[in-house]
Amino acid sequence: MYRAPVEDIAFTLKHVAGLKPALEAGTFGDLGEDLVDAILAEAGRFATDEVAPLYKIGDERGAVLKDAAVTMPPGWKELYRRWIDGGWNALSGPEEFGGQGLPTMLGVAALEMWNSAAMAFGIGPTLTMGAVEALDKHASEALKAKYLAKLVSGEWMGTMNLTEPQAGSDLAALRSRAEPAGDGTYRIFGQKIFITYGEHDFTDNIIHLVLARLPDAPAGTRGISLFLVPKFLVGDDGALGARNDVFCSGLEHKLGIHASPTCTMIYGDGFQGIKPGAIGWLIGEENKGLACMFTMMNNARLCVGMQGVAVAETATQKAIAYANERRQGKASDFAGAGMAPIVHHPDVQRNLLTMQALTQIARAISYSCAHAIDRARVAEGEAAANWRDRANLLTPLAKAFSTDVGVDVASLGVQVHGGMGFIEETGAAALYRDARIAPIYEGTNGIQAIDLVARKLPLGGGEHVHRYIGELKAGADAVRISNVEGFGRTADSLDQALDDLSEATRFLQKLLAEGRSDEALAGATPYLRLISLAAGGAYLAQGALADHGRVALCRFFAENLLGETRALKERVVGGAESLAAAGKTLISA
Repeated sequence: MYRAPVEDIAFTLKHVAGLKPALEAGTFGDLGEDLVDAILAEAGRFATDEVAPLYKIGDERGAVLKDAAVTMPPGWKELYRRWIDGGWNALSGPEEFGGQGLPTMLGVAALEMWNSAAMAFGIGPTLTMGAVEALDKHASEALKAKYLAKLVSGEWMGTMNLTEPQAGSDLAALRSRAEPAGDGTYRIFGQKIFITYGEHDFTDNIIHLVLARLPDAPAGTRGISLFLVPKFLVGDDGALGARNDVFCSGLEHKLGIHASPTCTMIYGDGFQGIKPGAIGWLIGEENKGLACMFTMMNNARLCVGMQGVAVAETATQKAIAYANERRQGKASDFAGAGMAPIVHHPDVQRNLLTMQALTQIARAISYSCAHAIDRARVAEGEAAANWRDRANLLTPLAKAFSTDVGVDVASLGVQVHGGMGFIEETGAAALYRDARIAPIYEGTNGIQAIDLVARKLPLGGGEHVHRYIGELKAGADAVRISNVEGFGRTADSLDQALDDLSEATRFLQKLLAEGRSDEALAGATPYLRLISLAAGGAYLAQGALADHGRVALCRFFAENLLGETRALKERVVGGAESLAAAGKTLISA
């Protein structure tokens, strides 16, 4: 059973990601460590005692669709009610609409715990929080007044409707259409697929944010607008009115996250005799919907990264517990009778330490991204711009690397369990099934790598990333001069990894400057892993300097895993030509 690692989460927030010095400087007003600790402790209790016990029934029973209505697994609706009654949905919401206005760092830390306990539960509120941010930044005052308070509280949930059958990641191919009705509203027609929590029984209204095209809109992404389409229309007094012309026509039968309803949504088809055309309201400006939606998508990408961290944490806990119980073979350092617990075997130890290290560096990267978002919101001028650049740089790392880690660590967890991991009884397989979607949705990890190289490396004239690398190198220097016992070759390994990162970064920036974007993008995915591993090593070292009990894991990572950066650099610098040549053999005539 999962137990929220509140101490590790608090340590990473405060001593690695930067929360403690920010609190001491008064960056977030009167927010202090005592309140932070209390929030984390209660979130940990709720995740451990109330969410985690319902994971198994959610995985086994799943969400059920009948007559266009979705019923959630037994106990889940009541769980959600207790969750919003605890104020968790409003944690980082805008205070003007009933939110607590707390830093994003606390929101994502709590989100990690919800997802560790049951990823299919944690993903639902993620979309609502994204909808809140999109509406708060782009909607009219009238729409905010009518919808935001209930979305912030969680009384209503929100969705994000992008994907269509012919348009996966390529939003330029969207066909859903919006027709002006002449009264300030629009009629929405079309089909959306893979819509998370598009229909459920948690709340009595669901607020859909839908991308669609207006008549005579420009082609491609320049002609996409964003609309608010409620399941039930809302009166001026806030009361629910007539059913809108939107419904769920099907649920996907998925590899994992079975309790999360992944819906096909139909707009404007005359549901139950309603006059065809789902009634919607424009968010932001016409043909500027993608910019509005990206506010929501960037929020969702960090949150999905937290899902990777979350599953990795649960898989690690489960594997360590099993390795201490399962007995097999002999071990020289085991003095007991009979067979030794498998945790004594070096290969099992290597797997478990790899799981621990990858989980911790993914957490550090994701929390550091959240910290940059928070600092950008409260800073001004050049400082705000620098923090925005940092958040933009770290977002694809937080999403892609962390979700890759979720899959890798869950897979190692199955391996530690041996044959028992391949059957459903232990739950190790369920975590692997859940984790596998995270590198795919909210922009595949390949797209995140493209975004990192093509858009984020040029930030600040290309020097922002080098300032970040410089900060990471300062951490390596701190290890070298610390005289703390047990670091071994950590400082040398960090220096080498960061040199690899610097060389690969300047190489890609040179290709981009010369207009050789295809060659640069050929190295995008290995580059994303390279920068993530190098940064992760520096973050582990920072944590180990703050708590010497963490030195052993830091050294293990530096001397056993960090050497991968050399091979990744070679793939970035020298792999494009062979990739292009071999890639041609895959293309059908």
